Amino acid sequence: MRPPGVRRRLGRLALFLTGLASGCGGDGGPIAGSPLPSVQASTPAANPDNVLSAIVTAEVQFADSAVVRYGLQGAAADSSTASVTPIGGVAVIPVLGLLPDSHYSLRVTAFGSGGRTATGEVMIFSTGALPSDLPRYAASGPNPSSGYVVFAAGKYGLVIDNTGRVVWYHRFPDGPGLNFMAQPTGLYVARPTTPNLSDLDPWVEIDPLGNVSRTLGCAGGLLPRFHDLIAELDGGYWLMCDETRTLDLSAEGGNANAAVTGTVVQHLSRDGTLLFQWSPFDHFAITDLEPSSRSGPTVNWTHGNSLDLDVDGNLIVSFRSLGEITKISTQTGDVLWRMGGLANQFTFQDTPMPAFSRQHGVRLTGAGQLVLLDNLGDPSRSQAERYDYDAVGRTARLVESYGSSPPVVALLGGSTQDLPGEHTLVAYGNGGRVEEYDASGNVVWRIEGDPGYVFRAQRIASLYHPRVGSPR
Repeated sequence: MRPPGVRRRLGRLALFLTGLASGCGGDGGPIAGSPLPSVQASTPAANPDNVLSAIVTAEVQFADSAVVRYGLQGAAADSSTASVTPIGGVAVIPVLGLLPDSHYSLRVTAFGSGGRTATGEVMIFSTGALPSDLPRYAASGPNPSSGYVVFAAGKYGLVIDNTGRVVWYHRFPDGPGLNFMAQPTGLYVARPTTPNLSDLDPWVEIDPLGNVSRTLGCAGGLLPRFHDLIAELDGGYWLMCDETRTLDLSAEGGNANAAVTGTVVQHLSRDGTLLFQWSPFDHFAITDLEPSSRSGPTVNWTHGNSLDLDVDGNLIVSFRSLGEITKISTQTGDVLWRMGGLANQFTFQDTPMPAFSRQHGVRLTGAGQLVLLDNLGDPSRSQAERYDYDAVGRTARLVESYGSSPPVVALLGGSTQDLPGEHTLVAYGNGGRVEEYDASGNVVWRIEGDPGYVFRAQRIASLYHPRVGSPR
């Protein structure tokens, strides 16, 4: 006879196994009247937009969610997709980040109430060859952040892993327009150029399967700038637009009929209704631009190149031509402060001057803190710089800087991204480098060789939910 303790343990095990068979919950108790989930049928299909992915359509019953578990054929199915909520008994499940020219075993798992599961039949799926014009990369580093890196290259918006392998791509007929970026909405955006001269080159929004969900443009017939966009969870968005006016600049040493282009910032609702607009023509002076840049027949006056929202809901805008970072009230449109450039309102403490010039990729990292790529503050090298500032006392201080070795000069483009663990991802624009630094400025990851002109690089934590992590 078994001891009483052993009998009790065996009895509990028998109840648990009986509960699994009859539909008990995760606590071992039965769930009366709750049917078991099931996978009726499942079919894999190739994704015509991306050979590194598959689309599994599963018919399920009594399921709250479903995933696909997969692995290379003949190996363990040790990978899983993100979960998908079925609609009308059908779950459409993306499988992302596959290897090219490979054979996979896939199997749907459906989840019901109480933690119960059901599995479908094993499916075999084969991926195709990569497009011949898809760029290839190698990357390495002793301590990179986890996840993937997003950027534009050639005709493509790309995502690579920490080895440099392309794990996701979307091809644009005429290229993505230098900037391909993830948004907090879990979608990608780009502003590709098109042959149609009447469409004002709108932004496009793309889901992880490569489907274009909508286009995003400026109100009032203005031209969207490709440099930055903020998509909001309610479908609204912030973007920069070009407005050109003919002005007489002869009194300022310029042309009597100069075509002056300024950066307008707009906030639009999901349906394109204009909610807010700010124009430099109402707030800035042409003399905020250095004389040599305003003497010709066309004047690139402000050249806005990045947007961010402060913790108080107001805008931070980078104006490259002015060498200025500006804070703007989203309620009144008032200019709250101006940092850098000829109209600078800050005293820079313990900071070489000019503090920054022709900057890109300005991002807020906390209250009174920002990071940027200083393209030409030092003409011999571009570097990422972190500043602490006091908006009330109008003081700013350079607290950290990171540069590539040997030095690189980015005349155009570039970005910064604040990462967990005090890491910083930096793209050097046309300088041809993308590197990640730790808090001490050590390179912990880089794309090997010359990746080409990378206007913006971003880390994301998931191919399925690009918003995870710090996409902006």
